[in-house]
Amino acid sequence: MENFINGTVLLFTDPTGIAIFIFGLFGGLVFGAIPGLSLLTLAAVLLPFSAWLTAEHAIMLYGVIYVSGVYGGAITAILFNIPGSVENAPTAFDGYPMTRKGQAGKAIGFAVTCSAIGGTVSAVLMMMATEPIADFAIRAFGPVEVFAVVFFGLTVVAGIGTRSLAKGWLSLLLGLFLGVIGGDPVSAVPRFTMGSLYLTGGLNFVPLILGFFAVTEVFVQGQRMASGTHVPSKVSVAYPSFKEFWDLRVAVVRSTVIGWFCGLLPGIGATLAAFVSYNEAVRWSKHPETFGHGDPEGVVAPETANNAATGAAMIPLLALGLPGGALTAIMIGVFNLHGMDIGPLIMVEAHDLVWVLFASMFWASLAILFLGIVEAKGIVHLLRIPFPIMAPAILVFSTIGAYALRANILDVYTMFGAGVAGFFMRRSDYSIPAVVMGLILGQIGENVFSQAMVMLDYNFLNFFTQPISAVLIGGGLATVAYNIFKHSRSYLATFGRLDETTAHEPGD
Repeated sequence: MENFINGTVLLFTDPTGIAIFIFGLFGGLVFGAIPGLSLLTLAAVLLPFSAWLTAEHAIMLYGVIYVSGVYGGAITAILFNIPGSVENAPTAFDGYPMTRKGQAGKAIGFAVTCSAIGGTVSAVLMMMATEPIADFAIRAFGPVEVFAVVFFGLTVVAGIGTRSLAKGWLSLLLGLFLGVIGGDPVSAVPRFTMGSLYLTGGLNFVPLILGFFAVTEVFVQGQRMASGTHVPSKVSVAYPSFKEFWDLRVAVVRSTVIGWFCGLLPGIGATLAAFVSYNEAVRWSKHPETFGHGDPEGVVAPETANNAATGAAMIPLLALGLPGGALTAIMIGVFNLHGMDIGPLIMVEAHDLVWVLFASMFWASLAILFLGIVEAKGIVHLLRIPFPIMAPAILVFSTIGAYALRANILDVYTMFGAGVAGFFMRRSDYSIPAVVMGLILGQIGENVFSQAMVMLDYNFLNFFTQPISAVLIGGGLATVAYNIFKHSRSYLATFGRLDETTAHEPGD
């Protein structure tokens, strides 16, 4: 507690530190909500300028940007079906349907509050047990266990966003296929590139997500306007009640735990946390069929988890020098700019600096709560803008976001191609969430699978010799079997009713 108080005093007794804290808070919120730019864009732009700051101010700035940026992407995901970054994609699955039902204020309220809870709890745990927990995570979770986590998460995906299990699995397989386009992670041999240099590096997440969500939604609403069936989103600033939060307390606790442990795994960070948490919310729900259609738990789960991963990602970074994601990798550069090497000795050599970082992330998580309450009351009024004006603006900003990522016009073509494909998939009741989850989790899974097979002498059965992976893969296979059984029973019951009705038709 004394260290935390000292870090807080150092942070808030310096006018320059306060100004940098506020800049990082609002900068992360704004850039996190701009599709294609995200907090990584801001972090990269600020990196050379951070050399002019003191070490405490520079590290604190990046900690605050990390916390606020992860939440910022939820705003556009909920209001316009445009995830600000990859880890906010699951939030759009139910956040945007809530907006369409006139519950935008509640959706943002859930996102704000649960982001603050996840981030605050994560910051507290980060301060309490950085070194021992990092050591446990590194020893207990290697490539074998991480692949098992990904496999376990993918097994529930097929049932999200569609009434047909077959269409759900086809959507998931499409996502997995898109994820393998490009170079093999081991041999770097090009796959399905059709001789294109652009495809050699694989398909980028951001243009595909912008296409499947933003562009598809514009096409869908445009088609409804042309047919006279378009219904404008209702503007509601109603904040969730305490009872509504209390009803979801189990989901909050579960997602905090999932987000925390995913954040501990180097190289994965908030993205895996958000997707796995969403999958587990569906798995444990009494009404899984409501997900993808505006279930509040579908907002609570990923937003709690991806913010819970922020503090956890600092643990392997500080204790072992292993980044938990792209932004924490940039933070290594910040430490190096100020003449410090990340690793176990950082807690001794830069004790005060580390506690300024801890304190800034804790207070940034709480600040999101108060800023978000005000934001939820005002930002939903953007929905009052008529769709004929909003649609071109969405397409323009999405195009800028897709192009700005790598300054490659082919990313823009990819985005519009995904938008057209998503439009026809929506019309045919295929699952866009399953495609996106297959794409992102599939790429993570393939990388760790390649490493795991080397460790297991290329014998897949050896996955079942490791306790953690055996439980997770076994659970995933059981989930697949249960889903097939459930849908088969439902199909047979429907088929039986049809036969019975036909048998009793007059004249037979």
